[in-house]
Amino acid sequence: MDLDVFVTRHRAEWDRLDALLQRRRRLTGAEADELVALYQRTATHLSLIQSSAPDPQLTGRLSQLVARARSAVTGTRRASWRDATRFFTHGFPAAVYKSRHWWVPTALLSTVVAALLGWWIGTTPEVQSSIAAPSELRELTRPGGQYETYYSSHPAASFAAQVWTNNAQAAALCLVLGVFLGLPVLWILFQNMLNLGVGIGLMSSAGRLDTFLGLVLPHGLLELTAVFVAAGTGLRLGWTVIDPGPRTRRTALAEEGRAAVGMAIGLALILFISGAIEGFVTPSGLPTWARITIGVVAELAFLAYVYVVGGRAARAGETGDVAEAERGATLPTAA
Repeated sequence: MDLDVFVTRHRAEWDRLDALLQRRRRLTGAEADELVALYQRTATHLSLIQSSAPDPQLTGRLSQLVARARSAVTGTRRASWRDATRFFTHGFPAAVYKSRHWWVPTALLSTVVAALLGWWIGTTPEVQSSIAAPSELRELTRPGGQYETYYSSHPAASFAAQVWTNNAQAAALCLVLGVFLGLPVLWILFQNMLNLGVGIGLMSSAGRLDTFLGLVLPHGLLELTAVFVAAGTGLRLGWTVIDPGPRTRRTALAEEGRAAVGMAIGLALILFISGAIEGFVTPSGLPTWARITIGVVAELAFLAYVYVVGGRAARAGETGDVAEAERGATLPTAA
C-alpha cells in the first residue's frame, strides 16, 4: 500500500466524519446515515493501515475518530441494577460453568497435592523439625493452641474483612497473572496447598486432624473452590496466549480477559460469603457437625448455582463476556 496515495484518497471522508461528529445541532436523517457509513468505512481504513502500512500518528488519529464515531452511533449507556442482576444470574455463573474443564481438574489435583504434602509432613519428623522447634510445634497443635485460637484471635467482623481481602487479592492475582502463561498461578496454588498441607501434617502428627478439619471445612470448602475457579480461569487465560484457536490472539485475549474481569467481581462476592463464615461460624460455639454442615450447604449451593443456573445460561449462548454493544469495535481482518 502507498500510504500517501491512500491518505490523499480518503482524507476528505475522514474530515467529513470529523465535521459530523462536531455538529452541535441534531443531525438530519440523511446526515445520520452518512455518519454510520463513514464510521464503518473509516474503521475499515484503520484496519487496512494497521495491517499493511502502520503509521503511529495516522493510526492514533483514526483510532480516536473511530472511537468517537462509535460513541455517537451507539450512544452512551449507564449501568443499572438490571445489569447487575443479569450479571449474577447469567454472565458470572455461565463463565464459571464454561471454565469448569479448567478449574475442576485444578481443584482435584491441588487437593491431592495438599493431601500428599500433609501425609509427608505428618509422617516425617525431620520435615516437622525443619518447620519449627518442637516447643513451637506443641504450641501450635495443643488443645487451645494457635491453630484453634487463630479463628477467634480478632473481632469477628474485622477478621472476616481481613480474610476476605486476603483471599480476594489471591484470586485477583490468579486472574491477572494468568496471562504470563499461567506460571505465576501455579506458584500461588502451590503456596496455598503447602500451607494447607502443613496444617494437615502437623495436626495429624499430634492426633488432632479431626479438630483441624472441623475448623477448616466450614469456610474452606467455599473459599478453596473460589480460589480454584480463579486459578483455573488464570490457567485458561495463559493457554489462550499459547493457543488462541480460530480467533486472533488479540481477539482471544480480549474476550477471555473481559470474562476474567467479570469473574473477579463475582468471586469477590463468593469470597465475602466464605469470609463471613470464617469470621462468624468457624470460631462460634456451634457443634463441629453444625459448623461443617453450614460449610457443606454453602458449597453445594454454589455448585448448584454454577451447574444449574450457569449451565442453563451457557446453553442459551451466554459466555460471561460483556454485551456485544459494549465491546470495543472489532475491526475487519483479512480471511
